[in-house]
Amino acid sequence: MRRLDGRTVLITGGANGLGLATGVRLAEEGANVCLVDREAEALEAAGSAVRAFGGRVCTVFADCLQAENVTRTVQRANSELGPIDVLVNNIGQSARERQSPFVQSNEDVWRFVFEVNVFTTFRFTRAVAPGMCERRFGRIINLSSDAALVGPLQSADYAAAKAAILGFTRATAREFGPAGVTVNAILPGPMRTRAMIDANQTVVQSMVDKVVLGHPGEPEDIAAMVAMLASEDGRFITGQSIPVNGGVWWL
Repeated sequence: MRRLDGRTVLITGGANGLGLATGVRLAEEGANVCLVDREAEALEAAGSAVRAFGGRVCTVFADCLQAENVTRTVQRANSELGPIDVLVNNIGQSARERQSPFVQSNEDVWRFVFEVNVFTTFRFTRAVAPGMCERRFGRIINLSSDAALVGPLQSADYAAAKAAILGFTRATAREFGPAGVTVNAILPGPMRTRAMIDANQTVVQSMVDKVVLGHPGEPEDIAAMVAMLASEDGRFITGQSIPVNGGVWWL
């Protein structure tokens, strides 16, 4: 299927994992794709992988924690590919090696986790939404996490940040809906990404043991949901928080 012929897509955190798989899938569906990431070598390889499907591709090396880089990225995508029809707010990260019980945590880590997960989502949405509303078409897809509802141990900052994305999704869906712009959130469960490979494997196995289907998901599972929401097949879905988690839990 080529449900996205002629559409322009911007994917943050597009060099690896969920972002890369989404870029490949949307290119397969006919989209022109802009990938933004701060890992230069991986970004170059990701651009080549996406170009293999024939669409136009723009890669932007940028640290999205800097507000001016967000503006520059959106301007570059508009210039090279045309107005952005689909925004995938994929960039995000937990505290990782600085993870700790909340009573031992500190504000520097809280601020980093909120900056990388919440403020990048705010900034890119703020940059592209006016144009989408003016053209009366747009798809904004925010990557949250099942941590927003599960509340895993030693991840209070990450759970709170990903929950904030759900509230933001609902509020902006209500605001942008009359202009024909949908906004949805995807909540991935355990996914076979670099973060999983690098994590404590005892913790990883405890997560996988809770998956009803018996195995972690693949980045392509998230990409498939993004593709549906980005296409006309998702035209009547907005404001939703959609788990893709193999049955860890259900709403």
